[in-house]
Amino acid sequence: MKRPDPAVPVDPAPRGRPSGRPDPFAAARAAYWERAPRPSPGHRAAAPNLFAELVRAEYRPDDAPAGRPAAATSGDLVLAGLRRRVRAGRTPPPETCVRLLADGDHARAAVFDAWPEAVRCHGTERAAAAVRRGLHGTRPPHVVAPLLDLAAAESLVPLARPELLRLAYAPERTVRHAAWRLLAAYDGSLLLPHAGATPGTRSADAYERLLREALRAPGPPAAPKSAELRPGTLVAQSMLLGHLDRPGEGLSGGLGVLLGALGDALARTDGVAGVLTLVTACAPELEADPVLLRRRGRRHWVLRLPVDSPRPVGPEELGRHREALAWWATRLLGSLGRPVDVLHIRYADDGSLALAEAARRTGAALVFTAAPDPHRQMTERHAGPGTDANALRHDLHRVFVADRLVERADRVVGIAGPGGEADELLHHFPQLAGRAGGAPDAPPEGIAPYRPPEDAGRRIDSLLATVGARLGATAAPGRPRTPTVLLTVGRLHPVKQQDVLVRAWAESGAFRESVLVCVGGSPSDADPAERAMRTRVERAVAACPEAAERLLLLPALANADVRTLERRLADPANGFRARYVCPSAKEEFGLAVLEAMEAGLLVAAPERGGVPHYLVDGRNGLLIDTSCARTLGEGLLRLLRADDGAAAAMARNAQGLVRSTYSSNAMARALARHYTAVAPRIRTDRQAAAPSREGPVRRPVAPEGRSRTGGEGTSLPEPDGPSAVRAPARAARPRTASWRG
Repeated sequence: MKRPDPAVPVDPAPRGRPSGRPDPFAAARAAYWERAPRPSPGHRAAAPNLFAELVRAEYRPDDAPAGRPAAATSGDLVLAGLRRRVRAGRTPPPETCVRLLADGDHARAAVFDAWPEAVRCHGTERAAAAVRRGLHGTRPPHVVAPLLDLAAAESLVPLARPELLRLAYAPERTVRHAAWRLLAAYDGSLLLPHAGATPGTRSADAYERLLREALRAPGPPAAPKSAELRPGTLVAQSMLLGHLDRPGEGLSGGLGVLLGALGDALARTDGVAGVLTLVTACAPELEADPVLLRRRGRRHWVLRLPVDSPRPVGPEELGRHREALAWWATRLLGSLGRPVDVLHIRYADDGSLALAEAARRTGAALVFTAAPDPHRQMTERHAGPGTDANALRHDLHRVFVADRLVERADRVVGIAGPGGEADELLHHFPQLAGRAGGAPDAPPEGIAPYRPPEDAGRRIDSLLATVGARLGATAAPGRPRTPTVLLTVGRLHPVKQQDVLVRAWAESGAFRESVLVCVGGSPSDADPAERAMRTRVERAVAACPEAAERLLLLPALANADVRTLERRLADPANGFRARYVCPSAKEEFGLAVLEAMEAGLLVAAPERGGVPHYLVDGRNGLLIDTSCARTLGEGLLRLLRADDGAAAAMARNAQGLVRSTYSSNAMARALARHYTAVAPRIRTDRQAAAPSREGPVRRPVAPEGRSRTGGEGTSLPEPDGPSAVRAPARAARPRTASWRG
């Protein structure tokens, strides 16, 4: 991995890196893992400080006095105590787990994380009795369903069959679906209610049809020879938010582009048998396309996990689907004809915890890419007056989830920060310092080689004509004859800050020297977050008609079209003076930035996050402060007024660096080494644990009658063929040969 030139002056502490400023959140975490002296409590704040109280409650030693809270609620303190206990490995008993299920989504997440170990430590009989007592009480549906899920997670039998069958007919979808999943532990899938038998329903929808098929299918799918895998490690990677092949729309961003290219590259890498990319599919998407497993490329498949939601699931909703996601992932990964060896997850959210649980149940090794987000901003965002209490609670939940994923993972890798190492990761995850192997590796991320898309010329010519018309319409005396085209590409989302960019561009006067082209967002206004961002963008230029006429908002384009557009803009022969700006509040890595650099554009990007790892200010681009409209405006003027000769030199340096170092092929080779290092040990553990239901925490849970030994050179189902993983048509009876868990 290349390092920045030491002769080039660099800000010694860019935003996002550990600095000399005190960070009580990082200090509390370091002290918890005994990596630093415990900070002095100091004087009690005159006003209630929720941040300080919750951090103290969650990270204090057990023998330290709890203190008297002024801002925290009793529920906050109970949840903090539960997290503290789980982090320390002191598993709460089943009765406590059952009682805390009613305390909200965040408490439920901690309970589900602790539950497998609680059952192992206290036994299945005690756990089943605790669930039974909970179910026999008067409970609302939002508590009954998680209780059933607790039982299903460990194949417990807390109710007599008639009692469970009554719940299988419940009008509440979450309750009856949880009851159906639990019926599998009773070997009672044949007793499922017929479609339309549930009160208040006429016929099953796509999700329910698929769930019935999953429970009733008798065996694994056929494995046509045309879909054979190579000998080696079978890898699964996850992207649970957004669409893999629609970057820039809704929640779909650079991760989809990354995983698509990475999966293709991994499938070509020595030692990798094949790749599965796991995504989610909501109910309307299942109705439109019932195929769950489809080939993307040679030895690369996309596996869709059904989600019972009327719309694509968002990050704040994943917790409500966590156990169902774990069940589906376990079921589908167990139906492939051979075990998945390694599951690689990214992002600290409830969906990743669900997949971590599926890895435990199927015996797959778990690799986690950790990032110090939201850790690096906790103090800055929440320690001052006027903090949003709910946002603070959510961020503390994300930190807890990240800690649990680090604990569960067989290998942790990081995203390289400034300087190319994972030093910032150790600063915010002090528990990593005590793991075998020392500091985690930070494999370089990368982009796929550029390949011109078919028929791109006509589409891009049309776009360039639109840009050219906007340039011509804004020409006037006193303005540059050929203003600069400022391009930005990204999904419409608050973290991407398109509204801040437009406001900075207008207020700084940069609009007088440029036309701003923003690419991103769905063509429709169906997504509320995108609608809100468009409204803020419109408000940002409402008071400045001159800026409004120089702003061009385009919907998201296919990645290949974006890269073609960038190349055409960067080519001086096309008559454009073009530059690229990334206005995000922070970027953990910034694939769109890499793509613009590779195309030959001069790039300005955030100094916060992972971009300074590869972008050295003044050498191969510009680092700018995107924390507010004022500083972003200053960065825009600096970008626009950079000398053309210097800009061309920086763009050449950037292009050479990306093409030589940051490719998806190099990333695939680096990750494959991690996968092949952990897979053999996990295979051995899997074989040793298979005979015992009460074995170690990482034990496979194979469906009855299924062999989990697998073998190299075995097969996946032929996509789109008669054995494709597919939900049955609406009017058809559930088929029994399509797939099986």
